[in-house]
Amino acid sequence: MDRTLYVVLLLIALCSVSECVQRQYHFINVLKTWTEAQRYCRENYTDLATVDNMNDMNELKKSVNVGGVWIGLQNTGVDKWHWSSGEPALYLNWANGQPEGGGQSCAVMRNGRWHKEGCSESLTFICSSSNNNKLILIKENRTWSEALKYCRQNHVDLVSVHSVEMQRRVMNVVKGASTEEVWLGLRHSCTVGLWFWVSGETVCYQNWAIDDSDQCESAVRSGAVQSGGDQRWISRPENNTLNFICSNYE
Repeated sequence: MDRTLYVVLLLIALCSVSECVQRQYHFINVLKTWTEAQRYCRENYTDLATVDNMNDMNELKKSVNVGGVWIGLQNTGVDKWHWSSGEPALYLNWANGQPEGGGQSCAVMRNGRWHKEGCSESLTFICSSSNNNKLILIKENRTWSEALKYCRQNHVDLVSVHSVEMQRRVMNVVKGASTEEVWLGLRHSCTVGLWFWVSGETVCYQNWAIDDSDQCESAVRSGAVQSGGDQRWISRPENNTLNFICSNYE
């Protein structure tokens, strides 16, 4: 089998069977409506609980041993369920016969299964956080390799953006940048035609501005995020000098 095709298939398999997003779940033993719970989670964690796969679901069930808790699943009335983070609900774990009827509603977990519930009910809830990383904007202009070295010497690593939740955090941080683009820990390999995070995480979530992600030139390409506009990712020669974001443990 061609080497490039083999690596592509391997990474696709990793995305499908591994947890691309390492979430932690936090049971909050306070009664709130769904909207109040969402506000609390966003202020204190990342968001109301998001569940993308069976691994997430197993972790979610470990976090609570009571019935009737809000999760971050909502239907705004167009019969399409989505997560509080804005992500589409691709993985579902409804109880038999659920969800019943249409209209605006929210989801509650009972005995490990999801049920439709009126959003104005007061229930306990589960927050999620994508990781315990603190994001630090470094307002110094450095090449990508210099930025990587700085982050590893002074913090943990150049930041990896592996979910909509982390992208939202990055968007808030880069507003203070002094350059139009800001380095991420994203690197391109022309040998196999793939992008990878230097932290070792699989690139499952992507947020490219334009389709220039596969360009191969004399200069090695690395990934940056726009500090203005819609703050999407762009490919830049690694010898450009930009601000950058380091990650560190809180």
